Amino acid sequence: MKKNTILMLVLLLTISVFAQQKQVAFKDGEWLRYKMSYSGFLRAGTAVLEVEETELNGKEVFHTKGSGWTSGMIKWFFRVDDVYESYFDKDMIKPYVFKRKIDEGGYKKHRITNFNYDSNKAYVQDFLKQTDTTIPFSNIQDMLSSFYYLRNQDVKNMKTGDEIAIDMFMDSQVYPFKLRFLGREVLKTKFGKVNSLIFRPIVQSGRVFKAQESVTIWITDDANKIPIKMKADLSVGSLRAELEKYKGLANDFGKK
Repeated sequence: MKKNTILMLVLLLTISVFAQQKQVAFKDGEWLRYKMSYSGFLRAGTAVLEVEETELNGKEVFHTKGSGWTSGMIKWFFRVDDVYESYFDKDMIKPYVFKRKIDEGGYKKHRITNFNYDSNKAYVQDFLKQTDTTIPFSNIQDMLSSFYYLRNQDVKNMKTGDEIAIDMFMDSQVYPFKLRFLGREVLKTKFGKVNSLIFRPIVQSGRVFKAQESVTIWITDDANKIPIKMKADLSVGSLRAELEKYKGLANDFGKK
């Protein structure tokens, strides 16, 4: 019995040490701004991702917000005004509340989803259709929390073709989502040369994207794992997003 107690104590201390050494990819105050361009030359809009610590029902959580809007000439042809918000657990990165209010060329959604982990059911309020829906779930991420969850994954030993898989809750359904590792590249950016990891999300083709594998993302190969560039082949033309400005990073930015 005494040996078991000592073994358990050593195990707990080891876990504690490794937990202290683990670097987190983001923190309170992180702010990222992206320049969106159409077919590589025409500015299409701006996207901003921001993080703040707050409390939700007595729990310490991260409140993350993603905003995107069109500008310039594109705005006259296709207006986009999107806001996504997620409240998720600071340690486990499991979502508690997800808010989505979008207007994409007249395609609108306004929904709030609450995740109940006692019943493992999501309660979805649709304010446009004026409906309430309850959906069962297990081990899911919402559309915004998944971004931060994936950034905290250890990808150091990933090989070309390896995949990270999660279940994503979107539009009152649970979708399997995969992120495939394509390799590494030294990327030329406005900040200088940056070591990057290249991933390809396996997305659903149809209304917007040309095919399942039409999106490519470059992530900084440092402890922050910031998306620094994205390219998506659309049904007509292509869309690019490039990191334009940042502040409040949790770790040093890995420029060469």
